[in-house]
Amino acid sequence: MASTRKCLTMLFVLSQLAAAALSGKPTNATTQINSNSVLVALLDSHYTELAELVEKALLLQTLEEAVSNHNITIFAPRNEALERELDPEFKRFLLEPRNLQSLQTLLLHHIVPSRLGQSEWPEKSTRHDTLSAEPIHLSNLDSMKLAGNAEVVRVDDVFRPDGIIHGISRLLIPKSVQQDFNNRRSLRAISAVKPEGAPEVDPRTNRLKKPAPPVPAGSSPVLPIYYAMAPGPSLAPAPAPGPGGPRHHFDGESQVKDFIHTLLHYGGYNEMADILVNLTNLATEMGKLVSEGYVLTVLAPNDEAMAKLTADQLAEPGAPERIMYYHIVPEYQTEESMYNAVRRFGKIRYDTLHVPHKVVAQEADGSVKFGDDEETAYLFDPDIYTDGRISVQGIDGVLFPASEKTEITKTVDHVQVTPKSRRGKLVENSPFHSSLTLHLICQSKGNV
Repeated sequence: MASTRKCLTMLFVLSQLAAAALSGKPTNATTQINSNSVLVALLDSHYTELAELVEKALLLQTLEEAVSNHNITIFAPRNEALERELDPEFKRFLLEPRNLQSLQTLLLHHIVPSRLGQSEWPEKSTRHDTLSAEPIHLSNLDSMKLAGNAEVVRVDDVFRPDGIIHGISRLLIPKSVQQDFNNRRSLRAISAVKPEGAPEVDPRTNRLKKPAPPVPAGSSPVLPIYYAMAPGPSLAPAPAPGPGGPRHHFDGESQVKDFIHTLLHYGGYNEMADILVNLTNLATEMGKLVSEGYVLTVLAPNDEAMAKLTADQLAEPGAPERIMYYHIVPEYQTEESMYNAVRRFGKIRYDTLHVPHKVVAQEADGSVKFGDDEETAYLFDPDIYTDGRISVQGIDGVLFPASEKTEITKTVDHVQVTPKSRRGKLVENSPFHSSLTLHLICQSKGNV
């Protein structure tokens, strides 16, 4: 963020120097740019999202002219209001090059060409002109200052001789910009509808169809009968290959073997691979799902986390399947996509194959944390395996649905924990030991 602020400030200075050179005025930066100006303060403040929009809207020259003529008051939305709380579709609309005028109108609506500090704030609701064509209403409500429909959360946040910046809670959207956005969205929604009266092409002759002349009721059809029939096989398009079936558009079995092999080669996830291959038939089921076109994200607990499970927990009928199902999300997610989601929306609930239980993800310590109670797991090894169909994310804990945690806690209190095999090692007496897993480990080390 600091580099962005410096870059924006430098662009502002350079633009003023270029304007001075073109106008024939002396190119002394001190006569063109006052380091104590409210515009320089805006570019170097913590309102970085607004500063970037001002630069993208090419408004630096306009604002510099406004400051040279009179004091200004800037109502600056906080970064969260522009980064997380703004409708993504509306933000996309503002950043499209063809909507530059709408973006400029929106930003100029936040600037009043007069000085309105805390001492000049009106006692009752008053109307003030802005640099856009639409005015803004300032008011007080129960000792709370309002600018339009936004609360002023930082009064006189930046105080300079040529202007003031107030921090507000949300973006102010003029009616004209909202109308432009609604019109654009309505046009996009109906763009696929064929206009009424559009000419139709006959698929047999590739010529424009001529409307049939009106005929009296009860008379024989004018067009031959084959015009009323569906196009024959020679004219029908070939069906697209489906994801499953005998064509095997996706080779799920090979992809599952590849990701299990990658787990073993990566190291520290032998227990997870053992359960998938030996204690359950999940490897086969996952292969079938991927072959049918589904995508999966596997939250793989490492060996240290799996070692905390007791033998009784895994020996209970169906327990290994339930545990693993709760760690498989029927979506394709990478570390970047999950982190961006939790950073933007706070908590995210992902569906799992352990229906109807969901796993909760949220941002914590610059990473993704799963679970919302005492038993949580962090995304420990991101993107161990990603092939577009299967994504494997290493975590440092075993997750359980909220309804099952009580039973698990009771079991842990009465059953002694048995040590598990560790990274790169297999205990020969372990119930997970098998020739298939040993073969995969040896193959990953180049011994086969």
